[in-house]
Amino acid sequence: MTTDAPQEEHVAEEPDFKPLTAQEAAEWRQRHPPVSVVRVVKWQLVVGVVLTVLVGLVTQRAGWMWSVAYGAAAVVIPAAFFARGLRLHLGAGQENLAMVRFFGLEIAKLVLTVVLLLLAPLVVPGLNWLALVLGLVVVMKTYWLALWLLTRSAKIL
Repeated sequence: MTTDAPQEEHVAEEPDFKPLTAQEAAEWRQRHPPVSVVRVVKWQLVVGVVLTVLVGLVTQRAGWMWSVAYGAAAVVIPAAFFARGLRLHLGAGQENLAMVRFFGLEIAKLVLTVVLLLLAPLVVPGLNWLALVLGLVVVMKTYWLALWLLTRSAKIL
């Protein structure tokens, strides 16, 4: 009894992953320089200030302006705390703590943001929640623009 089923051929496949040589890795790093988290936070701060001034000029309402500024600060202050924590160097042999530190800082950043938002009614005179959320969201989403601009300027240089 013969079977006409096709027989599987065992062909040696090349792996999709190919390690880079030291020279290839150095060239890749030169083409793709790292972006500093601190520079992204600085861009967020600039956008927050510009947005605050624009809202103040357009609405002529101090409460709206301070609300936008506070919303922006509720993003920038925790992000600056996070960036500062990432810049602290770990000692030799503590590489495993890097992820623990990253997630710990991220949780602290979220908690600090929530605390700042809860304090908003006590801190901001004439608080306007819509303006606060505007400042919060625009500044929070600025990191995409900042990353794009920073990686683009790195490639030009």
